[in-house]
Amino acid sequence: MVKSGKSSKRLGTLAESPSHLMHRVLQLALDIYSEEAGADGPTQRQFAVMEAVAAKSGLTQTDLVRATGIDRSTLADLVSRMTTKGLLERERSAVDARAKAVRLSQEGQALLETARPRVEAADKRIMALLPKGKRDGFLELLADLANAADEAPDLAKAEAKALKKAAKEAKRAEKLARKAAEGGAKKTPKIKKAKPVLEPAE
Repeated sequence: MVKSGKSSKRLGTLAESPSHLMHRVLQLALDIYSEEAGADGPTQRQFAVMEAVAAKSGLTQTDLVRATGIDRSTLADLVSRMTTKGLLERERSAVDARAKAVRLSQEGQALLETARPRVEAADKRIMALLPKGKRDGFLELLADLANAADEAPDLAKAEAKALKKAAKEAKRAEKLARKAAEGGAKKTPKIKKAKPVLEPAE
């Protein structure tokens, strides 16, 4: 548990749990976003996808995973539903013929332009909950955590690869050691029994 400066004034382990506190803050942020975006506005994830596509048209779903941080399966379902609603359009990627590129439709562009000032208002409401002197530091910490989340899959793959390599080397070393032990052991030579010599009969 990580203790904050004010944790001594509160009781219970939840007050010292980063995961619990971040969950509560996320709930607050999503509530504020929903209020500002309105019932006709995009969800937070839909907005993130539209902003990413608007910044660079022709992104594949793999590119969108990197750009938004949304996991692959959730993003695939999200893009599918947004395409059905007419917010996105898919076409064959010019870079990778096996992949589908995504771009905003006219309807999606119109929704994004309508949503931007509402999302900005939501962000201002959230930041207004903090003292001015802490706002920049808060954003920097969030960016650090987001970067750590982006790097986590690559780190996990690297660790798994290193463990696999270490296990392979250990197995090879064990095999060589076993062969060396078997080769160094002295084998008891087999003594051949002498055949009886038959004397000629007199």
